[in-house]
Amino acid sequence: MPASPSRRNAPKAAYGAAPDPGPVAGAGPALPRIGALIRERRRQARLTLRMLGERAALSVGYLSQIERDQATPSLATLAQVAQALGVGVDYFIAAPKAQDALSHAEGRPRFSIHDSSLVYERLSTEFPGSELSSFIIHVPPGYHSETMSHAGEEIVFVLDGEITQWLDRVEIPLGPGDALHFRGNRRHAWANRTARPARLLWTGTLHLFQPPAAAAPATNQRPAEPAPPPFKSKGVTP
Repeated sequence: MPASPSRRNAPKAAYGAAPDPGPVAGAGPALPRIGALIRERRRQARLTLRMLGERAALSVGYLSQIERDQATPSLATLAQVAQALGVGVDYFIAAPKAQDALSHAEGRPRFSIHDSSLVYERLSTEFPGSELSSFIIHVPPGYHSETMSHAGEEIVFVLDGEITQWLDRVEIPLGPGDALHFRGNRRHAWANRTARPARLLWTGTLHLFQPPAAAAPATNQRPAEPAPPPFKSKGVTP
């Protein structure tokens, strides 16, 4: 349930200071544009925009914006596109590979999707049968995600700062220590509507870096949209 006004106005204790970002993989100007790579891969697969949109549960208009680099998808949305095209997310971005199950805050590499203001720290690794992906996401002030739905499930835990999460037609404010677990096929979006950065621990069952055996049309998903709707209601069920 959303916190009471008194709790929202109370001082928040951060769950550890963020380390110095250092260089961010995928942020260099020499890297290929995401849109051009998606368009090239789509044409190689002999898919129209409509066909790809149906497989990835993205609207044709939003997918066209991504291909023309007029919109930058979140990592989750890019994973839907990658799955529909039969590749992993690292086909499109220079994401560091986890070499070991153990990582340390001071040396963990970071990456971002080209032109995106979000920065990701990869926590999860890969092994046969693994299902989970996990990241620390650094969210700048003013960021709004697209509205999306996809297979699997997600857990969001706020490390510091505040975000607003939309789940179906529910608006949920989240602060440090707050968590939300939900099915990915529910329509959802989130934003940092404050003047300070936020950090999230995100864990989900989306297959991001392991290409699927075969791309298949998405099920129980609704097309992603560029921005979250102005939901007003409160209260939430998983």
